[in-house]
Amino acid sequence: MDDGDRPKENCGVVGIYSISGKNVIPMVFDALRALQHRGQEAWGFAIPNRSPFKRVGLVSHSSSDFKKLANEYESSCVIGHVRYSTMGASTLDNAQPLKVKDLCIAHNGTIANARELSNLVGGCSFTPPNASDTMVAAQRLVSLISERGKMGKALSILKNEMIGSYCFTFISDDSFVYAARDPKGFRPMVLGHKESDDTYIVTSESSAVTAVGATLQRDVTPGELIKLSQTGLETERFSDDTSRAHCSFEFTYFAHPSSNMEGRNIYITRKRIGQFMAKKFPLKDADLVIPVPDSARPAALGYAQELDIPFDEGLLKDRYSKKGPLRSFIEPHQSDRVDINRWIIPITDIIRDKYVVVIDDSLVRGTSSKAIIKALRRAGAKKISMLITYPQINYPCYAGIDFPSQKELATYVNGKTMTFDEITEMVRQSIGVDFLGYNDAETLAAAVGIPKDLMCFTCSSGNYESLGIRPDFTKRGQVKATN
Repeated sequence: MDDGDRPKENCGVVGIYSISGKNVIPMVFDALRALQHRGQEAWGFAIPNRSPFKRVGLVSHSSSDFKKLANEYESSCVIGHVRYSTMGASTLDNAQPLKVKDLCIAHNGTIANARELSNLVGGCSFTPPNASDTMVAAQRLVSLISERGKMGKALSILKNEMIGSYCFTFISDDSFVYAARDPKGFRPMVLGHKESDDTYIVTSESSAVTAVGATLQRDVTPGELIKLSQTGLETERFSDDTSRAHCSFEFTYFAHPSSNMEGRNIYITRKRIGQFMAKKFPLKDADLVIPVPDSARPAALGYAQELDIPFDEGLLKDRYSKKGPLRSFIEPHQSDRVDINRWIIPITDIIRDKYVVVIDDSLVRGTSSKAIIKALRRAGAKKISMLITYPQINYPCYAGIDFPSQKELATYVNGKTMTFDEITEMVRQSIGVDFLGYNDAETLAAAVGIPKDLMCFTCSSGNYESLGIRPDFTKRGQVKATN
């Protein structure tokens, strides 16, 4: 992806319950490390009857404290979170889990109408103006539970009040762990079980299930509420909505390549996307196919294999620099994102005098793509084509991927009427590449193997019917309900 311009996605969650009574705190550390690609700003966990433990930075930075923390917070149930802020300031106060009365909450997604929702819990008199969307949702949920008595009934009301995407994990002071996935299935959530100590795990991705030695059982169904307790697993539906809007961006970039999502392995899916791109753009006269590291690698390999063109690593991340191993898009400041991308280095002996096809997973503002193309030209590439495995991004996202306002996008046309091809040509000239090709929604959906109408492509199409909103594309966070 266009690394220096990556969007912000709100996070990774986990809930663990050991029916055998095993201390699961060491497991939450492993699970959160396996979800680190979903958020690297802050992390935390919560157990019953304690304030949540939260820290800024990567989970691994606290590894020397794991043994002490496991003893101090010993518990057979826990929820955890890795965060990047789509809404709310980047502070430890807004790191998660958050606690409201006797309930702790961790959230993956974005509640686009958090400001309106806060009015239902007292507005500014009760909710700080810089509060995250998660805090607003938690306050409203606790209020509804006190009125309705049960989590499922409260969620059945809250779902009608919230606009956006959400996967929640909760833990209560009476030692119940809950997990809920939004009715459209925007964000992923899976269920696993570790038979050896009868421990359940519900989490954003199966990479975390594998990390704790559990076995993936299934995806959590959109609109499903899971309850974990000493009596085992219980499940109920808080929504009967059968329409779906699975985030297409998860499949091209966001999810971990080892994960299985909606019954599909992400690595294999990305290779298929590359193979389908080869049929769409058969640049057979190229000398070399290279990925922009790291998430575009499987697609580049699939593309190269389909056309029988040599594949190589023409660009490498310097993983020995301080920020080299990090994902730039989930850094909260542009200067940090630029610093990370500065350490994507071309290998001159691979690139020199070659016609190179560069595969990337998406293009947002274009500044990093421009820098990469310049670096490849300095390395002596005689011709450069860039293929983007995600469709042209023309609109903001209000379902958990914080693409910028429309005027910040590389495709922004400032009110002009331009065709798709004209916009592509404008972006091509801007980033300085010889040929630029975007994937399209139909091809991407076919490669993933999910019908297009069951996936979310709002950032490409501008059709927000699945969210039920009418956005002001020029401003961040400005939405109105359509019903």
